[in-house]
Amino acid sequence: MKDTATPPRDRPWLIRTYAGHSTAAASNALYRGNLAKGQTGLSVAFDLPTQTGYDSDHVLAGGEVGKVGVPVCHLGDMRALFADIPLEQMNTSMTINATAPWLLALYTAVAEEQGADVSQLQGTVQNDIIKEYLSRGTYICPPKPSLRMITDVAAWTRSNMPKWNPMNICSYHLQEAGATPEQELAFALATATAVLDDLKDKVAPADFPQMVGRISFFVNAGIRFVTEMCKMRAFVDLWDEICLTRYGVEDAKFRRFRYGVQVNSLGLTEQQPENNVYRILIEMLAVTLSKNARARAVQLPAWNEALGLPRPWDQQWSMRMQQILAYETDLLEYDDLFDENPAVDRKVAALKDGARAELEQIDAMGGAVNAIEYMKSRLVESNAARIGGIETGSTTVVGVNRWEQGEASPLTAGEDSIMVADADAERDQLERLSAWRAARDPQAVKAALNDLRAAANSSENIMNSSIACAKAGVTTGEWASVIRGAFGEYRAPTGVSRNPSNHVEGLDDLRADVERASETLGRRLTFMMGKPGLDGHSNGAEQITARARDCGMAITYDGIRMTPEDIVAQAETSGAHVIGLSILSGSHVPLVTDVIRRLKAGGQSHLPIIVGGIIPDDDIETLMELGVARVYTPKDFRLNVIMSDIVELAVKSDATE
Repeated sequence: MKDTATPPRDRPWLIRTYAGHSTAAASNALYRGNLAKGQTGLSVAFDLPTQTGYDSDHVLAGGEVGKVGVPVCHLGDMRALFADIPLEQMNTSMTINATAPWLLALYTAVAEEQGADVSQLQGTVQNDIIKEYLSRGTYICPPKPSLRMITDVAAWTRSNMPKWNPMNICSYHLQEAGATPEQELAFALATATAVLDDLKDKVAPADFPQMVGRISFFVNAGIRFVTEMCKMRAFVDLWDEICLTRYGVEDAKFRRFRYGVQVNSLGLTEQQPENNVYRILIEMLAVTLSKNARARAVQLPAWNEALGLPRPWDQQWSMRMQQILAYETDLLEYDDLFDENPAVDRKVAALKDGARAELEQIDAMGGAVNAIEYMKSRLVESNAARIGGIETGSTTVVGVNRWEQGEASPLTAGEDSIMVADADAERDQLERLSAWRAARDPQAVKAALNDLRAAANSSENIMNSSIACAKAGVTTGEWASVIRGAFGEYRAPTGVSRNPSNHVEGLDDLRADVERASETLGRRLTFMMGKPGLDGHSNGAEQITARARDCGMAITYDGIRMTPEDIVAQAETSGAHVIGLSILSGSHVPLVTDVIRRLKAGGQSHLPIIVGGIIPDDDIETLMELGVARVYTPKDFRLNVIMSDIVELAVKSDATE
């Protein structure tokens, strides 16, 4: 007789919220509050200066401090961030890439101060620089030295922190940049093989299988539930295949595909934002229902993140969604629900075939480090197709391009419907940074930085000297300055240099408009896209620039991380008729103010400026009062309308100049 006994109930996944803002002390209070509400792991968001290796008082950090995460400039900040949180009992995920060795060094130093056994610490540093070149933009150094730092961290954890995940290969941002499921699979796995190929020479052969087992992944789950669930099953199969055939890992436990997830933020809508609750729930099911491909950790965005910063209540709501699924339902009591399902098996097989084809192409180029420009262009093309589908209506987004009429959401009413960054937080951070520098031993700092420089310029692992820097009081900017000096800096490809597309509806009419405008202007209508500040979310800027190119405009776009001074100089040299500024970090008001001030000083105040980003209504009004001609938020997804606006603004400005 068949045994029908109920299998033991699975343990739930780690329940996290991705959080950090304004100051270390404020973020610490948020973490302790979330842990008290039932959160079982920490997921730390760092601000853009910290992610890109600048101190809070650097010129590029202006307006960015504490906006998209917590600023951590030195050991004192890290100490405050984890005050009264015993790190030896915690599982901490840190979303940090270019400065991952430094933030792990600071974390290690704080854990030692707490009296923790460092060898018992559990958690993850994302430490995936390749996806930064492709999608997120918080890189510093060129690919090869960046790969060296990734594997330095991995080798150090093997010897000193064996329970720690030294790299979290992040396909999340690839999907946010438009990746198809096949591209997400292939580009993430290509990154993994690039890292493991480099790591093989840094650990003993006997230790290598365990290091393969410590590699984890951080993925995205979109709204196409069946496809996303099958994608995760494909990830499991392909990773097992790579570990066994490419690296000869025999022990199945070291071939296990271990991943955490944040479900899709790209699909969150500004219109009818309450619908995002259902989107988030459905996307979570894709990574939890299939036991054989279930996430080990889940963090969910808040329903209102397309509007601005979520409040603690909004984050609590997302956490409760996880808890209800994990503890109220019977999901964890059953074996895999999709085994031997023919429809699932067919879809998984198709995804694996598509991913293998992409992997072969990347391998033929010499691996992920050498295929960055190819992968970037593929993402821009895929994202253009995604946006085109929404524009034409062939892809339905409820409340956006169908069923747009509805009742106003009571959840978005009132002044406190979203959280606003503390206006005094940046000043407070700068004051404490100044005090930190004044109180430390300058000779100890100098000696520690010299040791770091020597390690970076040799083949020595940089982790031990980084930890010594942390303990000596070195700041984030000082650590990164040494790294920049040793390894250089890098500017990633933008992906918009391909030939114009002819597959956009309404393009012929727009091209005719651009030709007429160019005749009126006396030369080719020229559009310049600028990305001021440290915001690396470049998807919108790339799509606007690509569509302007497709319409026949002359374009100028040099990628992310431009100062207002750079933008104004480039506007003059390029002969721009219209300037576009894309800012998604919340720093739009100070950065746009600076650009406008410099344009006026340089006699270019006649140039119309358009601005795009996640911009609250009050800030839209402020920007318009400053002289901005148009402001676009996520609800403005019809790119052809924006192109028509650019043509109109260029001609109007020329007539009034």
